[in-house]
Amino acid sequence: MKKNLTLAILILVGNFVFAQTEKPTNKTIAEKFEKNYNGNNYKAIFLMFSDEMQQALPNDKTDEFLTGLKLQAGNITNREFIRYENGTYASYKTKFERAIFSLNISIDNNSKINGLFVKPYKDSNLPKIERNITRLKLPFKDEWTVIWGGDTKELNYHVESEAQKNAFDIIIKDKKGKSYATNGEINEDYYAFGKELIAPCDGEIVLVVDGIKDNKPGELNPIYVPGNTVIIKTVNNEYLFFAHFKQNTIKVKQGQKIKEGGLLGLCGNSGNSSEPHLHLHIQNVENMNKATGVKCYFKEIYVNGEIKKDYSPIQNDKIKNK
Repeated sequence: MKKNLTLAILILVGNFVFAQTEKPTNKTIAEKFEKNYNGNNYKAIFLMFSDEMQQALPNDKTDEFLTGLKLQAGNITNREFIRYENGTYASYKTKFERAIFSLNISIDNNSKINGLFVKPYKDSNLPKIERNITRLKLPFKDEWTVIWGGDTKELNYHVESEAQKNAFDIIIKDKKGKSYATNGEINEDYYAFGKELIAPCDGEIVLVVDGIKDNKPGELNPIYVPGNTVIIKTVNNEYLFFAHFKQNTIKVKQGQKIKEGGLLGLCGNSGNSSEPHLHLHIQNVENMNKATGVKCYFKEIYVNGEIKKDYSPIQNDKIKNK
């Protein structure tokens, strides 16, 4: 799965502000930014920048960034000061016409903007979960291979996504290392396609999305990135996110209780997926746009032929249940 575009610019600054009430200068600058942004007066915003900021983000790049933000989110409709972040950034919960972002603005001693950062807004009171405490089994039978998994970008491209940073992409390979039997031109040629996916623990089904067509191998559907989806909420309030099910094969319903080993559906190639595979990650809340990823450990599994307990797989691990 690929992460959604986040519009962001970050310029590091040196001085520090620790007060958690909005300073009058910050208030004035933020009001001017909002007025000029809503009025499409991006040149005026550029002129609010410090010399260093103008060099880092020339006028044409400023215009490109703000135009992109406007296309994605629309005008600002409401802005609320929340706190200071990273020393000098005044952080505002900012409601746009089509999104809610954190708008972070830093200013120097001359009341010039020397830092600007726009990112999806997250409530600070969301639960913080480092890893699962629910004991999990693997959500499939037989041996599968992890193609993306681990804590570094080299092992796992998901690390760049806040919600998916601990995700796994898992396929089935043969002894030759191939994931398909002949030429890989149709989904049915892939070993993972149509395989049963099961619940790794007891829980409640809190989200089901089905009916999205499977892609032709090599093609992607970026409109609904996860494709056909199931989310399980555990008794410990961990949210297990399963993506890319085969169209119309999900067997569970929202609100249903499920037991470990219960059938969820069949592996498919829907959503932002180039070949049939399972995408699995854990997050701290149900909404992926607000969530933070949780590191996933399995209770006792075979890893490359050896038993490992309380283990989080990494790229190229061959894994199956004990």
